[in-house]
Amino acid sequence: MRRRDFIKGIAGSATVLPLPASAQQPERVRRIGVLMPTTAEDRDGQDRISALLQGLQQSGWMVGRNIRMEYRWDTGSADAIRKGAADLVGLAPDVIVANGSVAMGPLMQLTRTLPIVFATVADPVGQGYVNSLSRPGGNATGFVLYEFGLAGKWLELLKEMAPQTTRVAILRDASLSAGVAQFAAIQSVAPSLGVELTAINVQEKDEIERALMQFARAPNGGLIVTGGSQAVAYREVIAALATRYKLPAVYFRRLMVESGGLVSYGPDLLDQYRLAAGYVDRILKGEKPADLPVHAPTKYELVINRKTAKALGLEVPATLLARADEVIE
Repeated sequence: MRRRDFIKGIAGSATVLPLPASAQQPERVRRIGVLMPTTAEDRDGQDRISALLQGLQQSGWMVGRNIRMEYRWDTGSADAIRKGAADLVGLAPDVIVANGSVAMGPLMQLTRTLPIVFATVADPVGQGYVNSLSRPGGNATGFVLYEFGLAGKWLELLKEMAPQTTRVAILRDASLSAGVAQFAAIQSVAPSLGVELTAINVQEKDEIERALMQFARAPNGGLIVTGGSQAVAYREVIAALATRYKLPAVYFRRLMVESGGLVSYGPDLLDQYRLAAGYVDRILKGEKPADLPVHAPTKYELVINRKTAKALGLEVPATLLARADEVIE
C-alpha cells in the first residue's frame, strides 16, 4: 500500500470514531434571570419559582447542568426592584422571567432586546409591553393574569354566597388600567343583580380601614377585592377588616383566602409559571418572543374558607361547595 493511501485511510477512520468521554465537550450552560417583586422568604414567591423549575426540568433543563439561575428579589421598595432589574440586564442572560407589571415596567425601560417571558401581567398591551396578544412583536411575551370580564363573575359569586347583599365596595388600584377595567366589568352586571357599587381606592392601610368602617355602617354590604400588588401586600389586613365589619368578600387570588378571606375565584398562578417555563425552553432553542403569542389563563380555581364563612354567619350553599376546587375548613 502506498504511504499516501495509508494516511488517507487512517484519517478517514478517525472521523467516525467516537470521542472518549474525557474528551467530550461539556454541555453549554444557559443563564436565566428571574425578577420577583417579593422577598426571598415569601412562600408565594418560592412556590412560583418551584413551578418554574419544575416546568424547566420537564423540558430537560437542569440547574447546575445546562442552566444557571440568577434571582433578584424585592426588599420592599420600588428602588430595590429597579436595582434588581438593572442587575439582571447587566448580566445579559439568555432570557429573563418577570413576575407581574411591577417587574416588567423597570425591565422594559432598560432593554428592548433581551428576551423576556412574563407571567401574571394584567394588561400587557395597554402597558406597552407587546403590540398585540397574537403578535407581541418585540422582546417580550408571556401570560396575562386574567381577562377583565372575569370581574363580573366576582359579583355573581358574591350574590350567590350572600344573597342579601345590595351594596358592594370595590377595593381597587385606580392607578392601574386593570383596576379601572375590572371596575367597569363589575359595573356592567351590577344593575341586573340589584347591587349599588362604591369604589374604594387602595392606598395606605389606615385609609382602607377608615373607608371600610364607614362603608360597613349601613346594612347588607359586601366587598370585592380586585387585582393589584398592593391588595396582595395588605391581604391579611383586608381579610381581617372584612371579618370584623361582617362584610362577605370575594378576592381575585387564593392566597387571600388562605390569609383569612372568604372566597376567591381566579387563575391558577402556579400553572402560569409552569407554562412560562415552556416559553423559556422555546426561546433557549431559538424562537423569538415576537413570534410567541401571549396567552390568557386556561385553569381557574374556586377556593372557599368555611371558617371565615362561619365567622360571618354565612352558610355556604351546597352548589358552591360542589364546584369548589378547595375548601379550607
